[in-house]
Amino acid sequence: MFRSEKGQSVVEFALVIPLLMIMLVGVFDVGRMMYSYTGLHFTAQETVRLGGFGYTDEEITNFAKNHFQTGESDKLGISISPTESNRVSGEYVTVKLSYPITPFTPFAKQVFGDDIQITADSTIRVE
Repeated sequence: MFRSEKGQSVVEFALVIPLLMIMLVGVFDVGRMMYSYTGLHFTAQETVRLGGFGYTDEEITNFAKNHFQTGESDKLGISISPTESNRVSGEYVTVKLSYPITPFTPFAKQVFGDDIQITADSTIRVE
């Protein structure tokens, strides 16, 4: 009445390993997005300080591109409001940075599309 169960664990492993691999790559994607967001947020905080000190939009943009270390700076989207001609002392300036992340997980690409845009912004008072 007893049957041989020698191949049972191999079959169970073969059924479970794809799910474990997808979860592992998904955790890697989430970690990569968090790392990129942290770098983006830090760059936004440092960049907006220049706007508060009266630097031009071109100088602010160049600073952001030169100091963004967690990705390719040519893909970095930079938005500064208000523009340098509308900035007055006592008002606020906001720098918003965005960066596309391409996920490695196949299911994430189907759900979110090709790229996931992460954004970070920071605001400071103009001196």
